[in-house]
Amino acid sequence: MASPPSASPRSFSAAEVRVRCAQGACLVSCCRRLYDLSGFVRLHPGGEQLLRRRAGTDVSAALDGPPHRHSDNARRWLEQYYVGEMEPGEEQVPPEAVADAAAKTPTQMDPRCKIVDVEKDLVDWQKPLLWQVGYLGEKYDEWVHQPVDRPIRLFYLDFLESLSKTAWYVVFMVWAPVVLYLSWVSYTSLAQGNTRLFSSFTTEYSIPVHKYYFPFIFLLGMFLWSLLEYLIHRFVFHMKPPASNYYLITLHFLLHGQHHKSPFDSSRLVFPPVPASLVIGFFYGVLQLLLPEALGLSVFVGGLCGYVIYDMMHYYLHYGSPKKGTYLYGLKAYHVKHHFEHQKSGFGITTHFWDHPFGTLIPEETFEKED
Repeated sequence: MASPPSASPRSFSAAEVRVRCAQGACLVSCCRRLYDLSGFVRLHPGGEQLLRRRAGTDVSAALDGPPHRHSDNARRWLEQYYVGEMEPGEEQVPPEAVADAAAKTPTQMDPRCKIVDVEKDLVDWQKPLLWQVGYLGEKYDEWVHQPVDRPIRLFYLDFLESLSKTAWYVVFMVWAPVVLYLSWVSYTSLAQGNTRLFSSFTTEYSIPVHKYYFPFIFLLGMFLWSLLEYLIHRFVFHMKPPASNYYLITLHFLLHGQHHKSPFDSSRLVFPPVPASLVIGFFYGVLQLLLPEALGLSVFVGGLCGYVIYDMMHYYLHYGSPKKGTYLYGLKAYHVKHHFEHQKSGFGITTHFWDHPFGTLIPEETFEKED
C-alpha cells in the first residue's frame, strides 16, 4: 500500500521510471501522476501481461477504453498506488491528450475513498471495523461498495478474529474428505435397493432409486447448489440493510460487506469451516425431511461438492491468472465487473446461467475485446 501523499509529492524522471521498470517494477502514469502497480499486476483482471506491456507508459487513454472504460471505483483503486509525479515536460502523451484525460476524470470523487487514511476515512482502520460500520447509516451502502486494497480486522479478540479468517486450502482439506466419504455412503445405501421415491404417499406407484442413478443425483445436487449460490449471493449477501438499523448493517458487513470493501484480502475469500458447518447442517436437515434418507444424502453430497468448487473458484477468480479466451478468464472479468461497477447484477460466481432467467446479467458490451 502506498502511504498517503504528502504536500510535496516526489518527482520522477522518465529515465528513472524506465530503470525501475527494467528491474521488474510496473510503473504507469496518468496525467503526470505516477503509480506503482507492482503488487497488483498478478491480480489485474485483464491478465498480468496486459499490464506489464503498459509498464513505463501513460495509461490515460487506456482508462477510457478499449477494451472498456474503467469505472469510478477502478480509478479510486488506482489512486491507492500513487507514488509521486512525473517531472514537468516528461509526460508521454501530448499536452492536449493530458488535458482531455483530466477533463474526463470524475470531479465528484470522494477524496476519503482515494487512499485509506485513518484521519480522513469514514472508519478508523486501526480498530476492528465490525463495531464501527453500523454507525455509518446512510453512508454505509456507498462506502462498502468503494473497494480498497487493505486487510480487514473484524474483532478485538484474537481468537474470534482467527475464526473469521480462512486460507483457501483449508476449505478443500476439510470438506473434500467429507464429500468422498458421503459419496461412498450414498452409493452403498442406494445399492441395498431399499430406496424408493414417493413411498411415503403410495407403495403402488413409488419409484425405485437404483445405485446407477447416483451420478445423476449427484449432478442434480450440484445444479441445485448453483441456484442456491445465486439466490444467497443476490438476496442475502446483497441485501440493502436499512440505514437506521445498526445490527442489520453490522450483519451485512460480517456476511459479505467486508469482501466488497476489501476484495483482495486473501484470508476472507472463502467461508470459514465453523460457520459453514452450521449452514451446511441446516440444508442437510431440510433434505432429510423432504426426501428418503439415501436419496436426500445423495443430493446433499452433490450440493456440498458444488459448494467446495464454488469456494475454490471464487478464490481463483480473485488471485488466479487464467489464460485469455478461456472460460475462467471470462468469469474473472465478469466477477471483477461485479465488484467494481455492477454490484446490483452479475451474482453468478461459478456460472452466468442463473443471471439470464433472473435478468441480472452484466451487459456484454462492457467486455469488448482488446485490439
